[in-house]
Amino acid sequence: MSLEVTKLNGGYGQVPVLHDVSFNVPDGQVIGLIGLNGAGKSTTIKHIIGLLQPQSGSVTVNGYTLATDASAYRGSIAYVPETPVLYPELTLREHLELAMMAYGLDQDESWRRLDRLLKMFRLDNKLDWFPDNFSKGMKQKVMIASAFMTDASLFIIDEPFTGLDPVAVHDLITLVNEQKARGASVLMSTHVLATAQEYADGFVLLRDGRVRAEGTLDALRSEFDLAGASLDDIYMAMTREV
Repeated sequence: MSLEVTKLNGGYGQVPVLHDVSFNVPDGQVIGLIGLNGAGKSTTIKHIIGLLQPQSGSVTVNGYTLATDASAYRGSIAYVPETPVLYPELTLREHLELAMMAYGLDQDESWRRLDRLLKMFRLDNKLDWFPDNFSKGMKQKVMIASAFMTDASLFIIDEPFTGLDPVAVHDLITLVNEQKARGASVLMSTHVLATAQEYADGFVLLRDGRVRAEGTLDALRSEFDLAGASLDDIYMAMTREV
């Protein structure tokens, strides 16, 4: 089990945003993290990547926690944020080299992987450009390339399709499927429900900081008593609950 979240309570102050949140992301599976704005998706992700400390409960990646082995824990995760994080004084090449150093990657092997990724996202002729001046979509592609050049066992992708053109969306899905076939796991937070339904193996539905339901699409249909429903139908049913 790559990611295990167990009875997680936490947030930004004394009053928790998350309430006993528990779910797993098994090896070789894509799990969609679904919910309204304010449901707790970003807060959950921030706890997983270590930006927030749980008030109680635990987060384990490959058997590690931040307390037991912070280096192994962080090295197991590749993260694509919703809002790209770029440094105005660094070129694209320097951003990628910084990511290599952070993960302790072999530079020659990393550049071999990046050769394909940079061509895929039409960034191969922009290595000496400053990504801080790129469009939103191009910045997102830099984040994707930085994450997918690693050997991470858990990929966390937050609203990955925002700002991407249809070709880039297709390329990202290709990369996700390749990592899934390799045995890596993917936690993907998205509002693009049709794409999530097509490519995710299971779902975690958050509502008001709690797990409302989780499992395969068929399991969600059973939980909401909506035979044959789409993920969008189930999502709307959840939002109408009192």
